Amino acid sequence: MTAPVRLYLLDDHEIVRRGLIDLLSEESDFAVVGESGVATGAAAAIVASGATVAILDGRLPDGSGIDVCRDVKSADPSIRCLILTSFDDDEAVLAAVLAGADGYLLKEVRATSLVDAIRSVAAGTKLLDPAVTERVLDRVRSPGATASPLGLLTPRETEILALIAEGMSNREIAGALFLAEKTVKNNVSGILSKLGMQRRTQAAVLGAEWLPKRDR
Repeated sequence: MTAPVRLYLLDDHEIVRRGLIDLLSEESDFAVVGESGVATGAAAAIVASGATVAILDGRLPDGSGIDVCRDVKSADPSIRCLILTSFDDDEAVLAAVLAGADGYLLKEVRATSLVDAIRSVAAGTKLLDPAVTERVLDRVRSPGATASPLGLLTPRETEILALIAEGMSNREIAGALFLAEKTVKNNVSGILSKLGMQRRTQAAVLGAEWLPKRDR
């Protein structure tokens, strides 16, 4: 018999994980070998589980599935990573592509389509929405595309990066921009993911190099 497709689930909502486990366990060629609700330690757990496909939530309380994807691919490129998210934006898709993701699907996908997608990704097929991917590639190929490495950041992320470059903590940034500290933390995770960086200090150095200093 053919070995089952070994699946690892990463999503911060337990009810989503339970639903996915119930759905995927009905397939005789699938075996769920692990699950987690946070980014911390997920990459190591995925590699250790011997997963064939890791199904990763796009945004997590302490990071993102795209960060985890990058770490998994660095440790074991043979593991397929499928980003399953609620967010349909060009920057996230491009970040996923750059991180080595094998697929990018929205959570509104039908159950049968998700099952088919997992089988396709497990077989080595890249599964990225052609329309979204083409929009992203058009932006990259555009003659007017910026050469700045910060070109993928949203205006809010750019604003936060500027404050990171000035040495501010998340709490200080939240106070300066009248945001919740958790919102700042999520934005910082998005900044690191888009820039392909692991540490805040790396982003601070890049921001100091490319962004003008604020007037005080």
